[in-house]
Amino acid sequence: MNPSIVVLVNLSEAAEQAARYAAVLGAPLHVHLELVNVYQPPILASGLAAVPMHYFPQMQAETEDALQALAQRLPAPTEATVVAAPIADAVQEAIAHHRPLLLAMSLSPEQDLLDYLLRNHVLPVLRATHHPLLLVPEAGPPPSRPRRVLVAIDGDFFTLSAATLALAPLLASWQATYSVVHVRTLASGGVRPDGYEQLGGPLRKLLPTAAPLALYDDAGHAPAPGVLRAVAETQADLLILIARPRSFLGRLFHRSVTAQVLRGCPVPVLLLPTNAPDQPDYLLIMS
Repeated sequence: MNPSIVVLVNLSEAAEQAARYAAVLGAPLHVHLELVNVYQPPILASGLAAVPMHYFPQMQAETEDALQALAQRLPAPTEATVVAAPIADAVQEAIAHHRPLLLAMSLSPEQDLLDYLLRNHVLPVLRATHHPLLLVPEAGPPPSRPRRVLVAIDGDFFTLSAATLALAPLLASWQATYSVVHVRTLASGGVRPDGYEQLGGPLRKLLPTAAPLALYDDAGHAPAPGVLRAVAETQADLLILIARPRSFLGRLFHRSVTAQVLRGCPVPVLLLPTNAPDQPDYLLIMS
């Protein structure tokens, strides 16, 4: 059985682009796509006429038809499902049924909407699954296989989850060049010459063994702008961020560097969960 990617979609062009990008990423391994639309009955603003309850089945049927049409347009074997459930429950059900390599969804460039999606969709997905999550910006480039991948790490040791390590064959199939960036502030001090081997050691279980790990050490910049600067200077077409469960899912998410990077990153971002327990770190939380 071929591996799968679960793509959380609505009926927008951005969601279709995210699905196409997932199809391109999975093509070397003949990955099939599972489109999951989490159907929620429309909540109308006050002052608008209420929609009679008997119209809801018709609206759900129209959503299913549109989703099937989307599945037929994608360049990969694709199945589509409409699930009427809270998003966390729907994602858990999809993972249990399809056992995907990763989850994918689109992100809007509008900050208010992006913040809403991060708080109400991205965080519940990570909290429910601890699975790798691919976020595709709505205004991103046309879908293509990554050629240059930038991996952002912090100064604390981490171990990658089993679900993250299972991505190793997929990452190897892209035949991309991988670089590692460690963004430090001036106050963070130096790192011993062997320090990066310790910090980046867990990545060697994930990244292709033949891939040269070129270090991009950007000292003196705040973490989020430093990561985005590294994306631009290395011409990366995919960014990988390490997502620590406690810090990434905590109450300080609105202040996190991860959120700042997602707001400004022009290329898709792959969030890779680490194992818990973890320690707060400046890549994910700014004090």
